Parts: sequence; structure tokens; C-alpha cells
Amino acid sequence: MSTRFVNIDRETPMLLPPDLRDWVPEDDLVHFVLEAVRRLPLEGFQINHRGSGDRQFPPHMMLSLLIYCYANGIFSSRKIERATYRDVAVRFLAGNTHPDHDTICKFRRENPEAFSSAFVSVLELAKELKLLKLGDVAFDGTHIKANASIDQNVTYERAMEIRKQLELDVAELLEKAETADKNDEDSQKLPKEIARRGKLISKMDRAIEELRKRASERDAKAQAEYEEKLEKRQRKEEQTGKKPPGRAPKPPKTGPENSEVQANLTDPDARIMRKNKRSGFTQSYNAQAAVDADGSQLIVGEHVSQSASDSTELENGINSIPKEIGRPEAGLFDAGFVDADAIERVEECGIELFVSVHREDAHSERNYDYRPKQQSARPTKPVKDPRLLEMREKLRTEEGKARYAKRNHTVETAFGIIKEVMGFRGFLLRGMEKVKGEWTLVCLSYNLKRLHRLKFS
Repeated sequence: MSTRFVNIDRETPMLLPPDLRDWVPEDDLVHFVLEAVRRLPLEGFQINHRGSGDRQFPPHMMLSLLIYCYANGIFSSRKIERATYRDVAVRFLAGNTHPDHDTICKFRRENPEAFSSAFVSVLELAKELKLLKLGDVAFDGTHIKANASIDQNVTYERAMEIRKQLELDVAELLEKAETADKNDEDSQKLPKEIARRGKLISKMDRAIEELRKRASERDAKAQAEYEEKLEKRQRKEEQTGKKPPGRAPKPPKTGPENSEVQANLTDPDARIMRKNKRSGFTQSYNAQAAVDADGSQLIVGEHVSQSASDSTELENGINSIPKEIGRPEAGLFDAGFVDADAIERVEECGIELFVSVHREDAHSERNYDYRPKQQSARPTKPVKDPRLLEMREKLRTEEGKARYAKRNHTVETAFGIIKEVMGFRGFLLRGMEKVKGEWTLVCLSYNLKRLHRLKFS
């Protein structure tokens, strides 16, 4: 019995040029992305309106290219350029054109407003398709690595020392260059060395300025807290006629040299963060997302924070939801967002909140726990604020438990898809403004991927 194989002929040319649409399935994500982006107005893009220079790639095509590639785990501009040759769907999307990696990177840097506009437009499309209903919305944050090494951090004192040493090195190199000119010697390497050190001095200047700015903000906050404590102590003394027990508050130490805060030389806006005591430190941003918890699991709000903790992000999370799609009925937050004043302000605006007041001990929830018992666990601080006590009682009701339970399979799932399925674990751009734009692009890509799944499932 003879074995039969399919004939593979790579030599015979095609009689007719191929139609790329025949090679891309009708239910492929690429068609959905093109249709969604086509709705956006041209005014939102940074383009050359003068008509001078080389012809530009259509901005709608460029945005569709970024969204489709991000949704499929292709983030590098060089890999996106390569995909326009190798990936049939990407080649169809780009109309058999091939923007180079520099053009792709430039478009990504310069169009954060277009990403925001597209983010809102996609949510409006979801409402038109009746796939989005703003009822309960779950909020959370996750640390995303910055495009910078943690080893590039420097303290204020160290930055001053390095800057002084660099100035001495530059002076020495200039003296050598002057001597070489007098003796008619070859000194081609000296200008490069001087320029390299000059660049390092500029980096140190930026780091010193950043540390001074942050120290000034910290000192102002510490001084305000000190004055408040002092005023309370004085009022108590006036009321009782006796000095209050305990030591009087000490004035805070001011100045950048009295702080262990560090600035990163590669991305000064990034911060050193860690998820918990069992995790290592990373140079990261805190990426926040608000996810519809009533079925669609779409990201309805997003923003980026420099704070490792979520404690200041409750109101920012609520405000990140675009006004064009309305306000949620309720917000679901974990214990990291606890802020009694912020909770009160948000609820006064008519949004009901379900906020876990304190972290629950995971060890007490397991009947058969393989982990050793914590010997030196800190006792949980008692809740005294009446507003938080009321919130705790609300979450103990059957309705409170049911609604708060939506958090786990909504916002956590969205972060899981972004990190594991899409593969996005680190920003490619640097600086707070550019990082904000890239996070909007990531959330936009996730939403279109999710919408496509809801429509064709």
C-alpha cells in the first residue's frame, strides 16, 4: 500500500493575485477592530495637516494596528513591524503596507488623546450593543513594571557626590584636550568622553531636582501633621489645665538629605514598589482599573498612580469612569482602598460603596491549611470610626456578601487576562504621561478583545 502525501509546490506562481480577505476568517478580531476604530473622528490624532514631507500612514490604520497587536500579545514596535510581513491578519489590516518600527513608536508616543477617545467610543459601542450596563463596578490596582531598572535608583546625597565627581572628571578631560591641542596630539576620543559625562551630569541634575521636589511635598505634609498634633495637645491642655500624658510631638526633619527616597535615572516618574511583604521590590507603576461586574467584564475606567498603595485611589477610581457612559450604581473595593473621608464624599454623590474594612486572615478560612501558623502576626487594629463600622456591618449582610463577592471574578480576571493571555507585564514607554497613554491602549485592546468574544460567543 503506497503512502499518499499532499503535494507542496513552492515554485509555481499564482495565476491571480491573492485576496487577503479570503485568508482571514469572517469572525476574526481584526474585522471588529477595524469597524470600531473607523467611528473615531480624525481630529483626535496628531497628524501633519500641512501636507509637506512624505505621505503619512492613515491614523485609523495605525491605531487599529496597535490595538490588534496589543490584543494578541505583540507590544514591541519592531515585532509589530515584523508582523506586517509575517502575520496574514496584520498584513490585511495594514493593507499590505509596512510602517517601520520608528513610525509605530512615534505614533504610540504622540497619540494618548486618541487612545482615550477610542476607549470612550468603544464603551459607547458596548452600550449600543446592550452589552454594558453600569450597575456594580469592581475596582482594583496592579503593579506593572516600568521600563527602567531598579538598580538605576540614586539617593539625594549619592546624586550630589556623583555630580561633583563628574564635574571634576569633565574638568580633567578638558585640560587633557587643551594639552593635546597644544602638542598637536590625536584627541578624537576626548570629545566623546566629555559628552558622555555631560549627559550623566544632566541625569544627575534631573534626579536632584526630582528629589528636592518630592522632599518639599513630603516636608509640607509632615509639617501640617506636626502642627495639627501640636494644636490638639494645646487644646487638651487648656481644657484640663494639665499637660497631656506622653511626649510632646517633635518637629519633623526637613530637606532631601533627611530622606531615603530615591529617584530613578532612567524613568524618574517610576517608583519602587512591592505587592506585599512576601514579594520583592520592583520599579513599577500602579495601574488601576474599574471593571463592570454585571456580566460584561469590560474595563469602564482606568488610570495610573505613582503610589504603591491603593489607599488614595478610591475617588480617583470613581472619577476615571468617563462621564459619557454615566455613573455606576455601586463600587466594590477591597481593604486596600479604605478611606473613611473618601467613602463619605463618594456616597454623598449618590454612589453606593461596598468596601472591605480590614483584611481577613486567610489562615482562618482553611480547615486543612498546609502552611505553618504565623507566630508573630500583628493583631488587627480595631475599627473605631463609626462610618467604617457601618460599612463593616453592611458587608456582613447577605446582600453585602453577594455584591462584594463579584470583585474576585471580575477585576481580578481582567488583570489576569491582561497579564497572562495578552502577556502585558511591563510598560514600553517612559514618563508618567506616556505610561498613562500606554495603559489606556492596553485597556482599549482588552475591551475590544472582550467585546468581540461577547458578540461571537
